[in-house]
Amino acid sequence: MIDPTAMSSSTLRMALQGLPARLIQDGILSDKSALQALDEIKASNTNLVTHLVTKGLADPREIAIASSQEFGVPLLDLDAVHPDLDVIRLVSNKLLQKHRVLPLAKRGKRLFVAVSDPTNTHALDEIKFQTSMSVEPIVVEENKLQKLVGEALEQVESQISNLSTADVDLDGLDISSDDETVESVGRDDIDEAPIVRFVNKMLLDAIKKGASDIHFEPYEKIYRIRLRIDGYLKELSAPPVQLANKLAARIKVLARLDIAERRIPQDGRIKLRISKTRAIDFRVSTCPTLFGEKIVARILDPSSAMMGINALGYEPFQKELYLQALARPHGMILVTGPTGSGKTVSLYTGLNILNKEDTNISTAEDPAEINLPGVNQVNINPKVGLTFASALRAFLRQDPDVIMVGEIRDLETAEIAIKASQTGHLVLSTLHTNDAPKTLSRLVDMGVQPYAIATSVSLIIAQRLARKLCEHCKERLELPPSALLKEGFTEAEITTDLKIYKPTGCNLCSDGYKGRIGIYQVMPVTEAISRIILRGGDSMEIADQAAKEGIWDLRRSALEKVKNGITSLDELHQCTVE
Repeated sequence: MIDPTAMSSSTLRMALQGLPARLIQDGILSDKSALQALDEIKASNTNLVTHLVTKGLADPREIAIASSQEFGVPLLDLDAVHPDLDVIRLVSNKLLQKHRVLPLAKRGKRLFVAVSDPTNTHALDEIKFQTSMSVEPIVVEENKLQKLVGEALEQVESQISNLSTADVDLDGLDISSDDETVESVGRDDIDEAPIVRFVNKMLLDAIKKGASDIHFEPYEKIYRIRLRIDGYLKELSAPPVQLANKLAARIKVLARLDIAERRIPQDGRIKLRISKTRAIDFRVSTCPTLFGEKIVARILDPSSAMMGINALGYEPFQKELYLQALARPHGMILVTGPTGSGKTVSLYTGLNILNKEDTNISTAEDPAEINLPGVNQVNINPKVGLTFASALRAFLRQDPDVIMVGEIRDLETAEIAIKASQTGHLVLSTLHTNDAPKTLSRLVDMGVQPYAIATSVSLIIAQRLARKLCEHCKERLELPPSALLKEGFTEAEITTDLKIYKPTGCNLCSDGYKGRIGIYQVMPVTEAISRIILRGGDSMEIADQAAKEGIWDLRRSALEKVKNGITSLDELHQCTVE
């Protein structure tokens, strides 16, 4: 061990060469600090730059500038760099982790690699040997390099070559198609094992993150996998575009689709059993695009229908109106809202309440999204003549108590459903309208007679889904009373201790939100509303009458959720009409 106290200043400088000498010359390190650092790195088996930055002995920026000048190597600020995963994949993860360097760009047969210590020729030689390319170093700051290497490794490890199997055996998952023929995803197909495991991991990640849909999207130069979480799409992974056809083929095999047919859309289903007691269904849809088949898998979790009505977000008086309508022996309950607003969950929650030994329930859907034991579910198939209308006719010959129609799309289906509700059956169905009053006008526009609507429809539920604020990070939002009045709050609400919250974001949520809750307009068809329908009144008259009867519209219901700190004003604007 060198004793710096026993050496003169000139002798110290003679003992030091290369980067240490340059750092001393530039005043970044003292003579004694440099010698002490050299002794310590020999004992710890690390390099000088990492040691100096880790111990806080020198500024990373100053070290990078000195290294660039000493060895004539280009200097780069990593803040201006966006890592290219295709380039990073040229070097094995093992080498990246071992040497903590990062490939930045490829130009012909030259590979440019970010390093904090240009004297680390061993790392450059190993990369050159593995890639068979000429390797050129670029000096960067040590702290920024380590941060970027860590982030890049995380992204690469989410790809095919490095899948984690800590939580679930990705090779041993039981996956089956709609015909319940279970396929054991085994280890026999060695060539395709990475694809098998990658697809399995994407499906599991989607479930863990609470996604409703997975999008597999091929483009000309990239391939993207996105998840719809709480109504918003977010990128999950970006595997190499060269794997597009293999990924599509694997998913189509699982869904029992024709892998040779790439010219037309196809629909299928996957059942993934993640434990002995829990299985998740995926409804798979393929669509040919310019650069391959886009595949969207809708995640259908049967447990969503078992949450119970209390978990859906109904206000107490709204829940009571729904339960009263469900308790009636006949009539029609209509649920309306845009695609993805939770209409199916609302209907199935009602069916689950009605699902008893003494009740015969039949459903016609396109397709059946949630499997509910005790309910006779039918997938319509127009190609063979099994439409909503023909399924309804069949149900009426099967001694039904409750009938659920996935969607009323035409006059024929509407008339049969209404006749069923008038002849002693409880009918549940959906429509696509903006609010409850417009639903009645929509039925008239379809050709249904007003007297038939007035005597059959008992309850209409319009709904939206709003993201819930994260309880761990939401913050108080201060607004002047004038702004609150403009939003729709009453003066009485404002004078009390009204607390409005905004999203912040933490590691337990997504952009300040976690989960979603329903916003509802629950409108019973009362005698007064029936009279408006019979005399040909429009949806505005119906809405005015509903307001007089104390029925909350969607905005009023959303304001209540904001007032209770469940959601934000931004979400109110997103899910309701001004």
